[in-house]
Amino acid sequence: MIDLYTAATPNGRKISVLLEEIGLDYTVHALNLGQDEQKQPAFLEINPNGRIPAIVDRDNDNFTVFESGAIMLYLAEKSDQLLPTEQRQRSEVIQWLMFQMGGLGPMMGQANVFYRYFPEKIPAAIERYQRETLRLLTVLDSRLTGRNYLCDSYSIADIANWCWAKEYEWAGVNITGLGALNAWIERISARPAVICGMRIPPSSEQSEIRKTGGKLIVR
Repeated sequence: MIDLYTAATPNGRKISVLLEEIGLDYTVHALNLGQDEQKQPAFLEINPNGRIPAIVDRDNDNFTVFESGAIMLYLAEKSDQLLPTEQRQRSEVIQWLMFQMGGLGPMMGQANVFYRYFPEKIPAAIERYQRETLRLLTVLDSRLTGRNYLCDSYSIADIANWCWAKEYEWAGVNITGLGALNAWIERISARPAVICGMRIPPSSEQSEIRKTGGKLIVR
């Protein structure tokens, strides 16, 4: 059983989508970021950086993992799914995972902040991060031209990048003309496990939900 500490963000949903895809049982602990629950001592024992997501693997002596990319690698290896074992194929998947971790996620995150949330509108900052976000999305579009997924088959790299790329409108970015990217976003959006994972955590005040047997049980 996996304990998942999460919130309704792209990084959080990367893990719930992955857990749905690989079929591991998990319990959801939804943290209220607005109330800084991720900064409380109990959670800092799990992730000293005070960020979601994080997991505790009860079946592995309560082993804790934080940082969404590290969690994805851990769960893919634990389940032997969505991460190739052949060296070159595995490296390709990890490269595109790191593309999201080091590029698309941080740049879109900053675009979101300056476009949506920052109290002062700073046009130069908005333009800088939107331009870089569009550049990175164009890299994805180029990679996806003529292929269904980022690598030879659907993988954790697709999940990680999709959870961010699909939010392009929230960052104020227009992807008209990026046909391969649009088709890929729609293709992954239709996966049943993705649909389920995107509902985690549900929009309710409940702080703990258990996922088992295909049903959510609110505690």
